[in-house]
Amino acid sequence: MSEKQSIEIDGYKIYYKVTGKDNAYTVVILQGWGTTLEVYDSVAACINEKYKVVQLDLPGFGKSSEPREGWNVDGFADFFIKFMQALDIKKATLLGHSYGGRVIIKLAARESLPFEIERIVLVDAAGVLPKKTPAQMRRIKRYKILKKIVNTKLVDTLFHDQAEAWKKRQGSADYRAASPRMRECLVKAVNEDLTELFPRVKQEVLLIWGENDTATPLSDAKVMEAKMQNAGLAPIANAGHFSFLDQPVIFRNIMRSYFKM
Repeated sequence: MSEKQSIEIDGYKIYYKVTGKDNAYTVVILQGWGTTLEVYDSVAACINEKYKVVQLDLPGFGKSSEPREGWNVDGFADFFIKFMQALDIKKATLLGHSYGGRVIIKLAARESLPFEIERIVLVDAAGVLPKKTPAQMRRIKRYKILKKIVNTKLVDTLFHDQAEAWKKRQGSADYRAASPRMRECLVKAVNEDLTELFPRVKQEVLLIWGENDTATPLSDAKVMEAKMQNAGLAPIANAGHFSFLDQPVIFRNIMRSYFKM
């Protein structure tokens, strides 16, 4: 396994790792939100005896420099293009887990790229905006009202500690764990529905999904399979959002079969 290395792109220090055969066909792994590139070592190990595999920490992930402003998904897609150019990768299969899937969908839907995406593997990928239930709508409305109250100068002055404690309890675990800058990026991502982009994805797409995924449910994968031009679904029983960690043997078998190992 090669050592992690860094490269500077647009003033950002980006960490990445390359394993496998130097002159072999390239597979690039785009990570899920809040993860580090090391989380995907087992994914790379499925295929790097035959392929060259690139893992990276996107800006704001792992120890890579944070974006200087709150990027949306297209901002990360634009940066990934620069990363591919910096490594002189002209053609690759892209594998994306969770948030990484969002970035890949954005890239694949573009009319032109400076590199070729040959195939796509989406693992428990994000991109479908869930419909909010009436109860969720009521909670959101209540949250917005309370947020306005908590952010008033009077409340901050009289009840600063309590107000700060309330703020820290709001949002998902990913949101609470993120820095202020990365929270901006996360909010922009989760509020964007990519469904209308699915028909523009022309590449062959393998969807690997945990049947018990609650973050990006299996129904999302079925929407992608139906709307993308050439997609096939491989569900994994007794696996959640990190299907490759929950059922590593089954995941490995699917990968090795698909990549003809």
